[in-house]
Amino acid sequence: MKTALLIDFGSTYTKLRAVDVDNARLIGAGQGPSTVATDITVGMMKALQDLEAHIGPLPRFTYRLASSSAAGGLRMVTVGLVKELTAEAARLAALGAGAKLVGAFAYRLTRGDVKKIEALAPDILLLAGGTDGGNSEVVLHNAEALAASALACPIVYAGNRAVAEEARSLLCGKTVILTENVMPEFNVLNIEPARAAIRQVFIDRIVHAKGIDRAQAMFDQVLMPTPVAVMEGARLLADGCGGEPGLGPLLVVDPGGATTDVHSVAEGQPSQPGVISHGLPEPRVKRTVEGDLGMRHNVSAVAEACGLETLARDAGLPADAVRRLIGELARDVERLPASDEERALDRALGRAAIRLAVKRHAGTVETVYTVQGPVLVQHGKDLTEVGAVIGTGGVLVHSADPGAILETALFDPAEPFSLRPKAPRLLLDRDYSLYACGLLAQVEPVAALRLALSRLIPVDQESRHERTVSA
Repeated sequence: MKTALLIDFGSTYTKLRAVDVDNARLIGAGQGPSTVATDITVGMMKALQDLEAHIGPLPRFTYRLASSSAAGGLRMVTVGLVKELTAEAARLAALGAGAKLVGAFAYRLTRGDVKKIEALAPDILLLAGGTDGGNSEVVLHNAEALAASALACPIVYAGNRAVAEEARSLLCGKTVILTENVMPEFNVLNIEPARAAIRQVFIDRIVHAKGIDRAQAMFDQVLMPTPVAVMEGARLLADGCGGEPGLGPLLVVDPGGATTDVHSVAEGQPSQPGVISHGLPEPRVKRTVEGDLGMRHNVSAVAEACGLETLARDAGLPADAVRRLIGELARDVERLPASDEERALDRALGRAAIRLAVKRHAGTVETVYTVQGPVLVQHGKDLTEVGAVIGTGGVLVHSADPGAILETALFDPAEPFSLRPKAPRLLLDRDYSLYACGLLAQVEPVAALRLALSRLIPVDQESRHERTVSA
């Protein structure tokens, strides 16, 4: 029997999933603390012991594959030419590569900008700018400015192809990886090569820099950052493989302690006739990270974004109680809900984080008045026709009614210009298996698809009603 051990070295926990590959079946799960800051093998050993306690003696695994978001994830800075064009393309490439974007710069870098970048201490810098054969002055100026900086991180160059070698010469002394331009022509995105280059830098260098390779004897390979593994799982679920169908266009939302991540796999073209798309084309597989919408590290920001009174009303708690609990959560980010009022607040925080994150991820439509009359103009992706919304993450998995949290991702008639999903199936990734399926897809894609589909459970209104009736 072929088996796989799929590992996520996270910032809080080291998580394991053991899989029977032949039957696309989850054998068991284990978890240990994240000890990447000291000795990563300690947390890994505890996770293996936990797995063994659940399933008995461990098999000799055929595959042992890992992803990681430990040590704060992949810190990345992007530099582009124009904020709305190449700088935005670089931002989309960085987020799609699983990075934590800590800074984004455009135009000619000033000395002050360079000092800010040095202070941010990124793991990777993505340098873009100019279409192929277009403006080269700014990207070369920025290459020269970065060459004179104290930055020691790898620099991925994804700018004007005509001056790529000249930029590399200017960056002499730095580690430079050349890849294809993220915007070879005006308004044409080409971010997959940059994503691949970032992923390779992660595998070749960051794994060592973060200390993850200390546990090398316990796994075969770290393949990608964990957010990329989740995205690959989402892509597999949408597209299917090996002649087996997927779910079609979908959305995945993951409210976490520090951020809320949203992934969409959809073309996002206007679904209504007469609507005109405007702005940079959106990638079919898109990830956004809302750094101010974390259930613990940014709990005060969530309350501020949605309004304390709104949060209290949704939780069914007095505003004073909500204010007190938020203060306690902000001081103790490891805290899990232990009382009815804490569970009610967690539910309201999850609803707020998902509603805001999906609203930012989805496109909008507005009426623009032209000399020919009013025109409907779309910015971003139209997700109204998406067929499935999948929730993952602790606040959903541990909720008694995850559907009531996940439904806040949907279209709201009170906000008709926000192009969120209108009538999708609501599904729950009940055992946080998406990352594992994304990893397994690299070696056994059909088994990964079958496993991913088997771990989803419906949590929409109809299934909630059925559960209530049967109970």
